[in-house]
Amino acid sequence: MATLYELTNEFMELLDMLEDPEIEEQVVLDTLEGIDFELELKADGYAKVIKELEGSIETIKAEQTRLAKKKSTMEANIARLKNNLQDAMVKTGKTKFKTDLFSFNIQKNGGKAPVILDVKDTSELPDELVRIKEEPDIEAIRKLIDAGKCKYAHYGERGESLRIK
Repeated sequence: MATLYELTNEFMELLDMLEDPEIEEQVVLDTLEGIDFELELKADGYAKVIKELEGSIETIKAEQTRLAKKKSTMEANIARLKNNLQDAMVKTGKTKFKTDLFSFNIQKNGGKAPVILDVKDTSELPDELVRIKEEPDIEAIRKLIDAGKCKYAHYGERGESLRIK
């Protein structure tokens, strides 16, 4: 059986042959029918592989979700255990010690000190202390385009994609 690439080339050659007055039309049509049949068989094979891969992707997504939940649970357990140990060390005043396996120490975090705002929201701050992120309002622009009143944007062409049902 020919490859999809070969079938496509044969199909294009047949289209060229249709324009050649020296070749009988029935010969071209019979050949075209054979290529169509091969293309349909090839398409079925491709669709089977595509569906199998899509199924594998769904399985992988489900496993990713399961593993992400497991990771989150483990991270929460680690944080809880560290917090419990730190609380015990602070309450007992034993903030630095060594065992045969590990060293334990409670110290201040590095980096810059956190800034805690004493105002309820940014409206209470002077303008020079507030960042404003500007971005286009796509839905408002879409409404203007639909109304025929937009000189700033236009609709682009939508792409195409293969659908297999």
